[in-house]
Amino acid sequence: MADSASLPANALPVVVTTGEPAGIGPELTLMLVSRGLLPSNTVAIGDPDMLRQRAIALGLNVTVAECSAGEYPVGTQVLPVWPVALKASAKPGVLDPANADYVLSTLALAVDACQHGHAAAMVTAPLHKGVIIEGGHPDFTGHTEWLRDACGVDDVVMMLATDAALHATSPEWQGSGDLRVALVTTHLPLRKVADAITFERVIRISRLLAADLQRQFGIAKPRIAVCGLNPHAGEDGHLGREELDIIIPALDALRAEGMDIRGPLPADTLFTPRHLAGVDAVLAMYHDQGLAVLKYAGFGQAANITLGLPLVRTSVDHGTALDLAGKGVADPGSLNVAIALARRLADQRVSAAV
Repeated sequence: MADSASLPANALPVVVTTGEPAGIGPELTLMLVSRGLLPSNTVAIGDPDMLRQRAIALGLNVTVAECSAGEYPVGTQVLPVWPVALKASAKPGVLDPANADYVLSTLALAVDACQHGHAAAMVTAPLHKGVIIEGGHPDFTGHTEWLRDACGVDDVVMMLATDAALHATSPEWQGSGDLRVALVTTHLPLRKVADAITFERVIRISRLLAADLQRQFGIAKPRIAVCGLNPHAGEDGHLGREELDIIIPALDALRAEGMDIRGPLPADTLFTPRHLAGVDAVLAMYHDQGLAVLKYAGFGQAANITLGLPLVRTSVDHGTALDLAGKGVADPGSLNVAIALARRLADQRVSAAV
C-alpha cells in the first residue's frame, strides 16, 4: 500500500513520460520500479490503467499510484503517476494514430510542470513520429523540435552522450571510447541537410553547445571538435564547397570570440582516439553522421539531452522497439541513465544560478 507524503520544495520530482503506449516506454519505467532502480523522487506521466495492465501482463509486482503535483506516494515498488488518459486502447506492438494526442498531452504536462515549478526536470520515453503525423500532426518531426516550439526558443541542440561521458568534467578525461555528440541539424531528410547548413546556424548551434556544456556539465572552457559535411571535409573544395564557404568561416569567427573549437575535420577520422583526445564534445553536421558512431560505442547506456531549453530534458537513446513491446525483455538501462542525468543536470543548473 502506498502512503501519501508531501514532496519537499527542494526535491521536486523528475517527471518521466511513458511515450508511445504501443512501444516499450511504459514497461521500461515499470521494470525500473520492480528492480528497485527508480529514484524515490521520480513520477511517471501516463495512463494509470494502461500501466497497471502492462505490469500485470509482465508479472511485475508494481503498485501504480495516481497522484498530483505536491503529493508523492511512497512505498516499496510504488510508481507514482500523474494521470493522462489514453484516447484509445493500447496493445503492445500495435500502433494506433488515435493515441497521438495522448502522447503529446503527456509531453505538454511535463513541460508545464517544469515551467511552473512542479518538476525539476523531464525525461521522455520514445515516441513514434509516424503515428503522431498520422494522428493529425503532419508537421511533427520529433521530441526535440516539439520542445523547442513548446518552450518558445529559436534554437535547440540535440546531444547524445555515453554513460561515462555524461559524468566527465575533468581535463583528464580524453573522450576515447566515450562520447558526447551534438548535431547542427536533427531530423531532416538527407537531401535537405546541405541547405540547412548555414554560417548563422553553425554559429548559433556552436554557441548553444558551448554554453550548456558550461552551465549543465560544469565544463569551464569546453573543447569542441567539428565534423565537415562532405567526405574528407570537402578536400579543398573538390568534394563540395560547404566547408570553404560556410563551416570554416563560421569556426574562424567562433575562435575569434575565444571559443576552443577545432575543425572542420573529416568525420571518418575525427571519431578516432587521436582526434578525440582532449575533446569535450563533437559537433556533427547531421543525424546519422554522429549518432551512428555514438550508438555503436554505447547503445543502451547513453542518453539524449536537449540543450538550449529553459528546462532540463533528457531522453533514451533508442526508439519504441515495437517488436519487443509487451515481452518484458527490453533493457531499461538507457532510461535509468537518462533519469539519473536529468536529476544531476537539474542540480547543476541550481548550483550555477546561485
